[in-house]
Amino acid sequence: MAQDIGNRMSRRLAISGLSLWLLGLVLACITLILGLVWTPSVDTETMNAPAAQRIFYWHVPSAWASMLAFTCLFAGSIAWFWKRSDWGWKLHVAAAEAGMVFGLMAITSGPIWGHAEWGVAWDWTDVRINTFGILTALSAYLVIARRSQPDGDDTRDTFSAIGLFGFALVPLTYMATRWWQRRHPGPVVGPGGGGLEPSMATTMWFGVLAFVVLFVGLLLIEWSILNAEQRISKIQNKMDGDV
Repeated sequence: MAQDIGNRMSRRLAISGLSLWLLGLVLACITLILGLVWTPSVDTETMNAPAAQRIFYWHVPSAWASMLAFTCLFAGSIAWFWKRSDWGWKLHVAAAEAGMVFGLMAITSGPIWGHAEWGVAWDWTDVRINTFGILTALSAYLVIARRSQPDGDDTRDTFSAIGLFGFALVPLTYMATRWWQRRHPGPVVGPGGGGLEPSMATTMWFGVLAFVVLFVGLLLIEWSILNAEQRISKIQNKMDGDV
């Protein structure tokens, strides 16, 4: 009975995740259309490549979604490391996957804009760019290493510790353009932000909504996959015990 309830809940989780992911994908496509067609171009006198700036409406939302994923990774690491919470470990794993996906979106779209605007795709002296790159590499390492290591408390402790210490880069990345202004554009919202025209702000926030929906959908999908892996592992262990 309990197993049937668990299976139904897992199916609902997977369906909800897939539905949100598809909705987020549609919203992300609308964001691209708004950014390329509806939103006015920036001032050509202040930008070397005003057309390339339109990637901003994809780059910024994906970066924010990745920061949300890194925050969830931190929360999951705490829950497992201190409470031995199974849901905390699942959150850690799912958030690492999402952080890698959205982080790669950000660090592939950013250099396209940077190369057109600055003439270089990656500035090794820019703190924001490099700390964000390290965060993305960290999440990719957690994803790859988990798949190559046997599951167990020691493995989970190690990866959770990495997630805890790696989170220190999140506030540093957020504040980098406020403390050290290099090539990367400064903040456009919040304290010290440069501000955006209403139509630009509308497109940006619509993009943020789209990527948050994508993030939640991906998180639920990953969670349902982890549940399925656990069920398969239990069945396999039971079969091995019966032999």
